[in-house]
Amino acid sequence: MITQRAYAVEPWTVRERSLDLGVLAQSESVFALSNGHVGWRGNLDEGEPHGLPGSYLNGVHELHPLPYAEAGYGYPESGQTVINVTNGKVIRLLVDDEPFDLRYGRLVSHERTLDLRRGVLERVCEWTSPAGSTVRVRSTRLVSLTQRAVAAVAYEVEPVDSRTRVVVQSELVANESLPGPDGDPRAARALKSPLEPEEDLAKDCRLRLVHRTRRSGLRVAVAADHVVDGPERTTTGCESNVDMARLTVTAVLEPGQRLRVEKLVAHGWSATRSRPAMSDQVAAALAAAAHSGW
Repeated sequence: MITQRAYAVEPWTVRERSLDLGVLAQSESVFALSNGHVGWRGNLDEGEPHGLPGSYLNGVHELHPLPYAEAGYGYPESGQTVINVTNGKVIRLLVDDEPFDLRYGRLVSHERTLDLRRGVLERVCEWTSPAGSTVRVRSTRLVSLTQRAVAAVAYEVEPVDSRTRVVVQSELVANESLPGPDGDPRAARALKSPLEPEEDLAKDCRLRLVHRTRRSGLRVAVAADHVVDGPERTTTGCESNVDMARLTVTAVLEPGQRLRVEKLVAHGWSATRSRPAMSDQVAAALAAAAHSGW
């Protein structure tokens, strides 16, 4: 149980007024979002530091063998373990060549609010890099309650007191490194890189990764599309490999200017549908989400 005074008591909201890295794993559980189909743990936007990365799809699991010294009637031959699927919520930030990492520099303020009426997680923080550049970061995260395959992040950065070059990296990441599970070592083997790559794509502002679980044979597709709003001369580029797809946005911001990136993420899985069908499914989910708008 978290008893820190950072958590205010307010109607319909859970508000964390400061960040304590000592209870980061617990706060990730408190600020998790889910609609029963897609589940995102409340990890920080930049992915690190973290207690336990978590992106889940209801029903997606991996099998692990259950060997016995002697076979017996009724002994199960395998077990099932929920796995971490492709992470679509990561958005990293570089501030004048310094990575936005709360373990370094000076954290001026940090607040996260889970709005239970609206179903969104909001974050506002102000951070000074080791080189002395101060930025204000705002993000809003949601898992849709009307389009079950869709989640979204709106990410905004602005300099506080000086001209600043910023680089925002929006990513899809598969087979993330996870802390070793306690207990059954057989499950630990199943959780280590459980997704085999089948397709990766990065084109314009759209990203896609398709994987298949090694033993249970479930195909998982995750895709993302972006809307970028920044000052003149804002540039974008994209790249992908088997376990990562990335959109990079670069801008030079004056005080008062903002760079905003809206990220829509679509998820899908099936035990029977083909790779092209799964790619089309998440592409269609993105199109529907874009039509609905933020």
